Amino acid sequence: MTPHLPELPVSEILPRLRSALASGNRAVLVAPPGAGKTTLVPLHLMQDEWAQGGRILLLEPRRIAARAAARRMAALLGEEPGKTIGYAMRMERKVSKDTRVLVVTEGVLARMIIDDPALEGISGVIFDEFHERSLDGDFALALAVDAQEALRPDLRLAVMSATLDGARVASLLDGAEILESEGRSFPVDIRYRERAAGTDIEDAMAQAIRGMLADEEGSILAFLPGQREIARTMERLEGRVGANVDLVPLHGGLEGRAQDAAIKPAPEGRRKVVLATAIAETSVTIDGVRVVIDSGLSRLPKFEPATGLTRLETVRVSRASADQRAGRAGRTAPGIALRLWRQKQTTALPAFTPPEILEADLSGLLLDCAAFGVSDPRKLAFLDPPPEPALAEARSLLEALDALEPDRRLSPQGAAMRKLALPVRLAHMVAKAAENGEALAAAELAVLLSERGLGGPSVDLDQRLAGFRRDRSPRAKAARQLAEGLARQAGGSMGNGTSSAGALLLHAWPDRVAKARGEAGRYVLANGRGGQMEASEALSREAYLVVADLQGRAQNARIAAAARVDEQEFETALGDRIETRRTVSFDRERKALRQTESRRLGSVVFATQNLPPPGGAEADAGLLEAIRAHGLDLLPWTKETAALRARLAFLHHAEGEPWPAMDDETLLAMLEDWLGPFLKGDAELAKISSRQIEDGLRSLVPFDRQRRLDALAPTHFTAPTGSRVPIRYEAEDAVLAIRVQELFGLCEHPTIGEGTPLTLELLSPAHRPIQKTRDLPGFWAGSWADVRSDMRGRYPKHVWPEDPASAAATRRAKPRAK
Repeated sequence: MTPHLPELPVSEILPRLRSALASGNRAVLVAPPGAGKTTLVPLHLMQDEWAQGGRILLLEPRRIAARAAARRMAALLGEEPGKTIGYAMRMERKVSKDTRVLVVTEGVLARMIIDDPALEGISGVIFDEFHERSLDGDFALALAVDAQEALRPDLRLAVMSATLDGARVASLLDGAEILESEGRSFPVDIRYRERAAGTDIEDAMAQAIRGMLADEEGSILAFLPGQREIARTMERLEGRVGANVDLVPLHGGLEGRAQDAAIKPAPEGRRKVVLATAIAETSVTIDGVRVVIDSGLSRLPKFEPATGLTRLETVRVSRASADQRAGRAGRTAPGIALRLWRQKQTTALPAFTPPEILEADLSGLLLDCAAFGVSDPRKLAFLDPPPEPALAEARSLLEALDALEPDRRLSPQGAAMRKLALPVRLAHMVAKAAENGEALAAAELAVLLSERGLGGPSVDLDQRLAGFRRDRSPRAKAARQLAEGLARQAGGSMGNGTSSAGALLLHAWPDRVAKARGEAGRYVLANGRGGQMEASEALSREAYLVVADLQGRAQNARIAAAARVDEQEFETALGDRIETRRTVSFDRERKALRQTESRRLGSVVFATQNLPPPGGAEADAGLLEAIRAHGLDLLPWTKETAALRARLAFLHHAEGEPWPAMDDETLLAMLEDWLGPFLKGDAELAKISSRQIEDGLRSLVPFDRQRRLDALAPTHFTAPTGSRVPIRYEAEDAVLAIRVQELFGLCEHPTIGEGTPLTLELLSPAHRPIQKTRDLPGFWAGSWADVRSDMRGRYPKHVWPEDPASAAATRRAKPRAK
């Protein structure tokens, strides 16, 4: 065993782990925070026989954890990082020929395996904090399993986690041995303080921090969802905490030295308040922290295949994350965890944070798989297979960027993009810029966009790019060196070029060209989405932008990063994508079709001109579409056509097929069948005649039934007086509204067709309703006496016989006396 290593809880399980990897090539270690797995496991395993002559890679999900792990292990060996213990990550590398344990971040490992599937010189790979389930971590494990099975059966793989279903991972690894270690933590008193409704999280957090500073000892670690909330909380605390209290942010946008400073213990006699994102949940121990205050919120990326956009969504933390956060208070001494929600809400939290692979943009994964010779990522050993909708969207994007051949192999353009360790859109931008001698400018912009916090907070990317170039901080210098390396890899000129940020971004986000709407700061994007920014932003007055960062899920999401662009620039860059489109639309007010011609990029319209309205078949199709969209009421119905439709509906209800249904849904679905053949190529609805509508409706009736229509559902009833009274057809009824006097002398109830009784709506001489009946003889013999009495008083000039069945029908009043 390596001398001088401390005894930690994981030490008890180390002999079994070493034995498992000596006799086999896979193992799963489940150990809670504080067990010492990150520090001790690599140092012990590097002494084993199988590890001699090669390096052990320790995979960490975050850069801050990678640096901290390397420093802790090096310190235990009495060294500085870069000797026996090294680390490698984007923009930072400390490694030498003597390095035995190399700590890397997940993206680095995936690229190592793709570039060298045999992993020459690597004896084993340890996946730390695998429970975080990052996309890069899942992908790296899938690649490592594939490499081990195909080329390197001697390669050792160990998966370590704090809160993970070890059996599920072991199953993925074909029954790898599962080892469980006890942790070492001190008691944590978990308390709850619900945030009042309507209270901003920054106000609730600042109040809780001030209370804990007053009531408790030690330093405080406060979890907030993102950088904005951290900054706002710091504003609320500045000048309102003790002089011996240091306020320190901790998030992914800070340079490495600032992150390292945040996790150092507070100097003697001082206290520290660390305001952190989820970056501090695992792998990082901040000595002196006795109090954790948890907002209960986290910000996660969520990819929307329907729009091709990744948005950051603020969500409730999982129970596993809440437990991890609380455990930070008990790493070095008994502590307190204050949760800013009701205790009962804890049971409603999801058990685990969803794996990133289920929520992420998979275009980079798909590009790397193509480079690895795998056309379908679902064939690799993923714990959760990538979802097909996201894969389809990723494939569509890569095809649009000419990164894939028709057979889904990597194209020359895709190979050029993959050489650049960048998201695919930014890689495409740099590769295209290199063709025009703009490689360095594009690479600087790509690094600016992929490394949070560089160049300042401005929405305007030209301003941020200028600020980035002026910045003399170590992180900015490292980022510029990275950009220079990317430019060299792209094979382009090292000059900064003359193109604006907007012109460069057109090659990354042609679908996010944005045109100003009427109101300052509001834009419509080529992909159909809406975006907005504060009217106080200088960019809000630009006619056109390219949007690089759009946050929020509403139609008018917040534009967080963009650059101005002019028409000439996107004519040059996207001329082949700009189309001239002729559009036929319906003017509801004029009830007519109109035709326009526009030059456009997706939903962004550059110019529009009116054309003469369409005619012929195009006009017919346009009117049918308008009727389908706005409903049948759009048609110029007359009394006659409406009556015909009602008669046919009555017969359909009474007899069924083959009488056609006349409801809106059926007629709209069959527009092309009954109305289409009778249209004449006019662009105005008003020119559709009642005869066309009537002929269309009749065409739905079989020929042999058309001759029976008037007999079965006549339009009028001939009264005993000779009057032709119209029949009103309803869905299930045929109604005759007639003055009662015109039915005198009728002893049988009136019918239509083959004996279908009419519903009589009996009217007074003034055409006011008296009574409804479907039994006229019964009415004469029954309630007529009461009606007669009432009518005689109201209309004394009319005849009201005692026996109407034997009286003469009349349309007139009594003759005047001479």
